[in-house]
Amino acid sequence: MSDNEMDDDVLETTDEKRQESKRIFINNVDTYNGRNLSKFLSKCVVGASLEGGEEEAGNEEENGGGEIKKENTYNIYGTVKNSEEYQQPDFVTEIISNQNKEELLEQLMECDVIIYDIIHEPDQVDEACWAISTLNSQAEKIDKPKIFILLSTVMTWAKTKPADPEDPDIPFTEEDFRRRKCHPSYKEHLAAEKTVIKFGKSNKKKLTTYVVCAGLLYGQEENIFHYLFKSAWHNNDLCLYGNGKNILPTMHINDLAAVIQNIADQKPKARYIVAVDDSKPTLKQITKAVSKNLGSGKVKPVAKEDALLNKEITQSDFDMISIDLKMDAAFIKENMQIRWVAENGFVENVQKIIKEYKTSRNLIPFKVCILGPPGVGKSTIAQQLAQHYKVHHIHIKDVINQAIENLNKFAKRTENETEKLNEDGDAEVDQEEEEEEEEEEQPDLSELDAINENMESNNGRLDDQYVIKFFKERLMSKPCQNQGFILDGFPKTREQAQALFEPDEQEEEAGEENGSDEEVTKFNKTISPEIIIKLDASDDFLCKRIMNLPEKLVQDTHNTEDGLTRRLSEYRDLNNEDNSVLNVFEEDFELDVIKLGPELVEEDKSFLHKNLVDLIKSNYMKEPRNYGLSSAEKAELKRIEIEQRLLKERQEREERERLEAEEAIERVKKQTEWNEKLEQIKKEEVEYLETQSIPLRNYLMTHVMPTLTKGLIECCKIKPDDPIDYLAEYLFKNNPQVD
Repeated sequence: MSDNEMDDDVLETTDEKRQESKRIFINNVDTYNGRNLSKFLSKCVVGASLEGGEEEAGNEEENGGGEIKKENTYNIYGTVKNSEEYQQPDFVTEIISNQNKEELLEQLMECDVIIYDIIHEPDQVDEACWAISTLNSQAEKIDKPKIFILLSTVMTWAKTKPADPEDPDIPFTEEDFRRRKCHPSYKEHLAAEKTVIKFGKSNKKKLTTYVVCAGLLYGQEENIFHYLFKSAWHNNDLCLYGNGKNILPTMHINDLAAVIQNIADQKPKARYIVAVDDSKPTLKQITKAVSKNLGSGKVKPVAKEDALLNKEITQSDFDMISIDLKMDAAFIKENMQIRWVAENGFVENVQKIIKEYKTSRNLIPFKVCILGPPGVGKSTIAQQLAQHYKVHHIHIKDVINQAIENLNKFAKRTENETEKLNEDGDAEVDQEEEEEEEEEEQPDLSELDAINENMESNNGRLDDQYVIKFFKERLMSKPCQNQGFILDGFPKTREQAQALFEPDEQEEEAGEENGSDEEVTKFNKTISPEIIIKLDASDDFLCKRIMNLPEKLVQDTHNTEDGLTRRLSEYRDLNNEDNSVLNVFEEDFELDVIKLGPELVEEDKSFLHKNLVDLIKSNYMKEPRNYGLSSAEKAELKRIEIEQRLLKERQEREERERLEAEEAIERVKKQTEWNEKLEQIKKEEVEYLETQSIPLRNYLMTHVMPTLTKGLIECCKIKPDDPIDYLAEYLFKNNPQVD
């Protein structure tokens, strides 16, 4: 057979292996492990690791690939932990409910590879054991071979004693897995590992089982080490719990996904696989690496007992970062084709890991520059935007004052340290601690004298060379590089902009290596603004606006009538059509400038420029890129909300009670008035009746009553049997008119 024919046979065999997509089941695809494993495997071509094609998947992952969906990739099916809040991403083919075990089993029977992650999900241990035992009991119903992978943790090795007590530094490998002793809290994990290995021996042709013992996982949005990244991103000193000398076996989450891809493609003979990188870092080294490259660079020792006071650290996280274990992934190195993301470990790849962290959590810093004439409202708008987006408001006066203050503090500290050394010359120094501490870049104290002389000779002003230096240092600081910044009215001239944003040496070297130095080295992308806003208004409007400002805002500033006129004149001279700071951004750097002209600025009559701020928020800056409100801020907002609700309820209740009281008073008043009127009417009626009865009374008294009285007296004397008849007869007889 010729070489060409043999090559054709190999290609045909490879195509057969890669011709169909496969279904992978992953539990809890909405968690850190499940989400990142699913995302990685969904881009992997079936069988690619057999011929080194996994490298292509790795490149796509780094370059933000995945836009082109291949036909023979792994299809992801999985369950979710929080179904109510979960929105299914594109890389997950279907979400399966695990509420009904029969329906879940039907779905598992359709999958080629079944992955159960129990590392951070202890509640999934029982489900994983149920799944493997049920699949094993129904092996006769399995049509095509299946692979069951249990993702476990190095915590099942936490109490393992070294094979050679005289040489405890020898790392553990897969060969030692029968001697492993677990952490007391991970006995169920160890039992699950043994269960999976046991059932894998009974039906090898139809059901192949693996246990992957993964190190402490890092990368992407971070999980167990997230408390370090979050604290460092907020520019806090990092806490080191204990002495930090314990060794942590670690693994990048994408490297773990690559190991799983190799298992799915190759079906290796080893059933227990250790997945860790080549590094053996201590907790202290990891903490210092994060602090130096993301935070303030400072680490403070904290007692282990206080670790759980940090709400970001759970008990299981604390147990993991307290482990002291050396492990070596011997099988992976010898038998798997992996394009490592971080083969050398966390510390060596910390810059790449930080970049992943910021990108995954959308913590890309806002870099904004607001320019415009004096009095247009730059500072007012910048302050509101900085407060809303939680970025740093950079004003020239604050930058200069802070830089000089730092120089003075450092000079004083240096002087005190020198005096202390002279007094305690024989004091012992901890050499080990000195070697561990990184040397910080110290400021040049000779520069302080030059700055003071320069300010004295320039009537309190600084030359541009010092101002530019201070601005570069501030913009390159970790706070500005983490949260972002808003430049308030600086740079003011074309020369300042060119000097401030000129490319540094590293970017120039990168441009030369890439052969595209024109594109790369135009400006320093690290500190150059991505959003440039130019405000403008007429001089008359600006003068009126300044005149209407509150006195406390104008006092001790340049915003007097003469000062504003002078500054406006200088601004117009420095910013004409042919030569302005905008020319640098638009022509030299080819950046877009957002121009808000007089028609928008002068239309917004409010002092705080609320309409302009809302316009910039909605159209240009849009959603914040940060962690949002902290727990303390959320609690404060909730407290304020409750207070406002209670205040509103109290006001409504008081208003209701006031109205009811007023109604009651009005009702009593009306009732009293009605009663008084009624009494008056009765009195008037009585008087009227009495007045009307006088003639009748006189008539009766004159003509009727005398005769009637006599008749009644006679009737009483005689007492007749029929008094009425007697009285009538008497009146008839004694009627005066008849007489």
